[in-house]
Amino acid sequence: MKKKALVVLFIFGALFFSLSLFVDSAAAFELELNSGIAQQDEECLACHSQPGMQVTLDSGEPLYLTVDPEVYANSVHGEQGITCAQCHPAMVEFPHPEITAENRREFTLQTYEVCQTCHEDVSMRFTNDAHQQALTREENQNLEAAVCTDCHGAHDVVAPDEPPSRIPQTCQRCHSEIYTLYKDSVHGEALLGEGNTDVPSCVDCHNAHNVQGPVNTAFRLWSPQICARCHANEELMAEYGINPDVFETYLSDFHGTTVEMFQSVAPGQETNKAVCIDCHGVHDIKRADDPQSAVQTDRLLITCQKCHPEATPNFPASWLGHYHPSPEHYPIVYFTDLFYKIFIPGVLGGMAIFVASDIFRRIRRR
Repeated sequence: MKKKALVVLFIFGALFFSLSLFVDSAAAFELELNSGIAQQDEECLACHSQPGMQVTLDSGEPLYLTVDPEVYANSVHGEQGITCAQCHPAMVEFPHPEITAENRREFTLQTYEVCQTCHEDVSMRFTNDAHQQALTREENQNLEAAVCTDCHGAHDVVAPDEPPSRIPQTCQRCHSEIYTLYKDSVHGEALLGEGNTDVPSCVDCHNAHNVQGPVNTAFRLWSPQICARCHANEELMAEYGINPDVFETYLSDFHGTTVEMFQSVAPGQETNKAVCIDCHGVHDIKRADDPQSAVQTDRLLITCQKCHPEATPNFPASWLGHYHPSPEHYPIVYFTDLFYKIFIPGVLGGMAIFVASDIFRRIRRR
């Protein structure tokens, strides 16, 4: 028994010793690896931290190669320890391979795809993105359509929504006219002017890596659902004193019922029935009581005439303004509806009682 115990102890001792050697070796390897990575980055920055480092491309444009070590260290990638070689694997050897891009845009398009090495899930969504489709289509190809580094930067990548106003300001680089409209809208004034994050920014409506726009029929039909994310939220709307019934009342009227039917039956088929953006605007939405709002009382007829050119001045009066009839809102409609809710059952119920009593009387006479 003693011999067996000694054998067991010897085996466990040998395993423990082997495991400790393995752990020490792994730690030494990791330390050596990290040291090698740090040394490699230092070697890169020995040249690329020099101010004014650049090459001239065939187009005559300068390609700036200087990297600010402090800026990169404070970036998302710098904080995560992403090394130069991970994003620039072709540049590990020195001298570096010759740059074949003729201009700066071509260089960007040659290098941005390295992002999918780590961000494969985002890259998969990006294939259906409006920017990517514009970039890759055979006819009317747009080489200026945004790619990863256009929005996120290269060596200065930071959280895209800190602060949240960064999002529309990023989109502004290409969509300056739309940004101007958004900045002066009820949403833009709240986000950019007040820092209110309860309002939507560009990506809340258009998405971030699967950008879609109103030229897409399916997007247009779906757009009321986008508005409903906020405007059907009773708690959020109560905070700002906004009517939370806009989406429900829209779906119950002729426009909303038709659009919902098209969306469920034929999502790719166009319909000429109005959705939210047709009446309220897209990027230039104002408060309903703003004199510049397309749905303000004095301008509502003009808005209706976009689809109903023969509409007369009393045409908008038939609209209940997204409110359910109540004593506070449209009391005439409310009390008329209430009258008929009582009158019709009362008349029909009285007739039913009269007929039933007559039948009962006839039966008894027999």
